[in-house]
Amino acid sequence: MLLLTCPNCGLTVEETELSPGGQAHISRAGPEADDAAVEAYLFHRKNPKGVHFERWRHAYGCGKWFHAARCTVTLEVFGTYSAQVFEPPQEILDAIRARRPDWSPNS
Repeated sequence: MLLLTCPNCGLTVEETELSPGGQAHISRAGPEADDAAVEAYLFHRKNPKGVHFERWRHAYGCGKWFHAARCTVTLEVFGTYSAQVFEPPQEILDAIRARRPDWSPNS
């Protein structure tokens, strides 16, 4: 079972207390966007085998959104952090590189 720590309230909970929100750090298509940009936003998401950044909501707790970095193969969690950031914090990237030296953010 996947266990994540909510950075907002500090509780470590099972995934059954959370609601998944999909890929983190994506840019929303604005009102001036053409059809291709809206299609890309809605349907073209990364689905990597390995390290992935995701949005989660602590549905049965504080109700707030947060981000998690985890491996989709092993369910290893590298860390959780606030949803109010535009990119993963350096300490999360360092934790990933410490366990996966060959990983790069663009892979």
